[in-house]
Amino acid sequence: MNLPADAVARLRLIRTPSIGPVTYRQLIARFGDAAAALTALPDLAARGGRRLEVATAAAAEAELDRLAALGATAIFIGTPAYPALLAATETAPPMLAAHGRLDLLEAPAIGIVGARNASAAGMRLARRWATELAEAGMVVVSGLARGIDTAAHEGALLAGGTVAVIAGGIDIAYPPDNAALMARLAEGGLILAEQPPGVEPQARHFPRRNRVIAGIAAGTLVIEAAPRSGSLITARLAAEFGREVMAVPGSPIDPRAQGCNTLIREGGTLVQSTADVLEALSAFDAHGAGGTLGGRFQLADAGAAFMPVAAEAPADARPLLLGLLSPAPVAVDELVRQSGLASAVVAHVLLDLELEGAVARHAGGRIATA
Repeated sequence: MNLPADAVARLRLIRTPSIGPVTYRQLIARFGDAAAALTALPDLAARGGRRLEVATAAAAEAELDRLAALGATAIFIGTPAYPALLAATETAPPMLAAHGRLDLLEAPAIGIVGARNASAAGMRLARRWATELAEAGMVVVSGLARGIDTAAHEGALLAGGTVAVIAGGIDIAYPPDNAALMARLAEGGLILAEQPPGVEPQARHFPRRNRVIAGIAAGTLVIEAAPRSGSLITARLAAEFGREVMAVPGSPIDPRAQGCNTLIREGGTLVQSTADVLEALSAFDAHGAGGTLGGRFQLADAGAAFMPVAAEAPADARPLLLGLLSPAPVAVDELVRQSGLASAVVAHVLLDLELEGAVARHAGGRIATA
């Protein structure tokens, strides 16, 4: 297949080991495009004595061909098809495989998540509310898991569109008993996957899947959740992104209600109807978002919200930052504050140090010595 050169270059950069979402954006910002970044990578890594194995063009082309054969499309961050709200988050995936209705990414979305071992009442509520929210013009986003996720997708399909974000490859139905639902979603909804085709979902993939759900949606609604569950991870990510967090209250003696009750106690919005949900989301528009557990952010240029400006670093910036770093991870904002350097300069130096293998990125974008 005659594939666009930019798509191949982007995917090569994404699939190169040690190039994560933040590093990808910084490389594009510094070098202008993926092809130029790929050319510069070996020399950048060699400064630290590293040999970086850049993904081959043949491997990238094979993955794109495989997606096309499956009826899926690769959508890259920074392109018009990529969901704007997700692009406004720091760790947004550089590429998503999409199978189904891409137009659903242009509509206002709400995440609905909850327990896999949901009660019959919880599933009935999720199905009915998803239908009502779809009728009101919302796109329901969930994770295709058993229980609440399944009910939400089924309800939304009755009245409008729904997006399923899955943890494995775009061709892997998980759980297997949702294979028929996944096929329906490919026809009347949309499936999104960050992992390459053929990748079976593993435990580490699910939190990454959750950040996509939280990032796409204006708000996240939790219907039944245990105190330590993936649903609460999604809710807390939504709060960090400045989105609305809503929860359905339940009996304190029901373990499946404890997570929701905790969210409400910590400042999440208590909702008892879809009217409550729509009211909570009414403050969210194309220019900003209110989050009950999080802050606010501006969305004037969502596609470049976390794209650093390329900047040359003064000679003393590198030793200064290395002196501030230790094996204990620290936030980049803290490094900017303590160093007195411009954020673009800090980003420039940290990118060099990361590619050289001198530093490593940790959860929350924090930096530590490798």
